[in-house]
Amino acid sequence: MSAAAVAYKDRQFLAVIGDEDSVTGLLLAGVGHVSDGADAQRNFLVVDSKTETSAIEKAFVNFTQERKDIAIVLINQHVAERIRHSVDSYSDAFPAILEIPSKDHPYDPEKDSVLKRVRRLFGE
Repeated sequence: MSAAAVAYKDRQFLAVIGDEDSVTGLLLAGVGHVSDGADAQRNFLVVDSKTETSAIEKAFVNFTQERKDIAIVLINQHVAERIRHSVDSYSDAFPAILEIPSKDHPYDPEKDSVLKRVRRLFGE
């Protein structure tokens, strides 16, 4: 097994940062996980108007840099806008960051960090 495969073989969970409807739907689909032990960690964060940007930033850093069991981070695009500098500067392959629409906020491809990178690759 190559070194790259060993580094990513334990990445088995999705993480979700989003509004209540998006997170609830994904949890009902079976995405949710809470680790065992005294320091139980959840793989999701529900964001509402009262959630501080620092809490979103902390969850993003936790899912992308600290946890080694997350393969994909799904984040509502309007939530990603609140931490756009972190989302745009993230460049690792794993976990993959995917911006998703929410019920109340339509998807805007012009704001998507992945599509921006693709456009730069093709010289657009």
